[in-house]
Amino acid sequence: MSSSAAVSVPPAEEERRRRRLALVGGSLGNLVEWYDWFVYASFAIYFADSFFPGDNPTTQLMNTAGIFAVGFLMRPVGGWVLGRAADRHGRKSALTLTVTMMSVAALLIAVAPTYGQAGYFGAVVLLLARLLQGMSIGGEYAASATYLTEASARDRRGLGSSFQYVSMTCGQLLGLGILITMQHTLTTAQLESWGWRVPFVLGALFAVVVFWLRRRLQETDAFKEEAQGTDGADGAAGTRVDDSRRGTLKALWQHRRQVGLVMALTLGGTVAYYTYTTYLTKYLVGSAGMDKKTATLVSFTALAVFAVLQPFAGMLSDRIGRRPLLITFAVGCTLGTYPIMTALGSASSYWSALGLSLLALVVVTGYTSINAAVKAEMFPTRVRALGVALPYAVANALFGGTAEYVALWFKDSGHEKWFFWYVSGCALVSLVTYVLMPDTRRVALSRAEAEADAAEAAADAAEADGAGTDARSSHAPTSSSSVNATP
Repeated sequence: MSSSAAVSVPPAEEERRRRRLALVGGSLGNLVEWYDWFVYASFAIYFADSFFPGDNPTTQLMNTAGIFAVGFLMRPVGGWVLGRAADRHGRKSALTLTVTMMSVAALLIAVAPTYGQAGYFGAVVLLLARLLQGMSIGGEYAASATYLTEASARDRRGLGSSFQYVSMTCGQLLGLGILITMQHTLTTAQLESWGWRVPFVLGALFAVVVFWLRRRLQETDAFKEEAQGTDGADGAAGTRVDDSRRGTLKALWQHRRQVGLVMALTLGGTVAYYTYTTYLTKYLVGSAGMDKKTATLVSFTALAVFAVLQPFAGMLSDRIGRRPLLITFAVGCTLGTYPIMTALGSASSYWSALGLSLLALVVVTGYTSINAAVKAEMFPTRVRALGVALPYAVANALFGGTAEYVALWFKDSGHEKWFFWYVSGCALVSLVTYVLMPDTRRVALSRAEAEADAAEAAADAAEADGAGTDARSSHAPTSSSSVNATP
């Protein structure tokens, strides 16, 4: 026996290895992207007065939150440009480009001059960096959501796509972990002077590693079929597809109903997610009166549990469908936001705040664990990345990115609890959408899946036809016998 034969890898094992690499590559890159994105919010309490002088801490945070929100305005642009690139040139190339853009943006923030050094020029650099980050994230979400969903086995797409929010949350946990470490090793003055720059430098370095890893990824089968001119999930295998239509707004317009559904189902989820993640620390500090270290530890612990929950919810959706989880989230968020946020505002200890935060995040898991799969399953391959990216980015720009700013605005105007009703209202809109939309769990994303569906349908038809024939043949003599026996 030759040595090559001795070490040959069975096709099934090779396929599992390829899927594992895809999961790791897509997830780690997503982790770094969202680490860079969220670390801005985590460290804003330390660098807000470096760029915006004044005596009102809430006003300073509103200015930094405003720049955080402005970054979301570039997400539709990034979703369009990079989503189109992912549909035309491949998911892998788009994933490599997004992490490069995020690295550059992180470096810009790390070297931005303070107000004392260059006046408001530092705020301008901060703004430009957030715009670049917004464009990168706009493309990253679509590329990673599409890649993780397409690269997963059909009966594990919920599980595979759940790792998007696992990696997103782990990115935020990494940022919070660095913040907690620095809080215990540096003084507040050191953090406000130069310490806040460290996480952005680290983010740029992490991105270099991810760039190398993503270069090794393989393209998904669904995109390779589309690139070869056959999109079996949309029609008959071997049918030629017009290459010029891939990733275009004209092609997306043909699926405008799905575009509207993506925006509506994202609305409640994105507002709830940013309320209980990026805004939570500020809320505990500013409204509950908790010290910064305790509030940060509450967020860190709650997010760690939240990350662990995602795969379990994803696996559950692979068994019972996507809609039950989405509906559970929306009902819980609609009815539970006001009492949970009110109780959090009065939380006086670490454990009470942690328990309430976990309750909220368990509810949000019904959306976060599967939303990537649901959106990807709504569109054909030729516009899947763009279809996921653009409406999601628009919904995030209008509602997710502004959630923190809206919360602080209500607080500054003396009507903080109105924000709780705002979150509930957004969840209610999504609830109506979830009730009316179809479940997407069994949708075919590739030619192989479409052919498997066709074969299964043919087998079921043949079995039904055979059963009918048997029933008729067995029924005929009995009927005759009965008639003959009749007096």
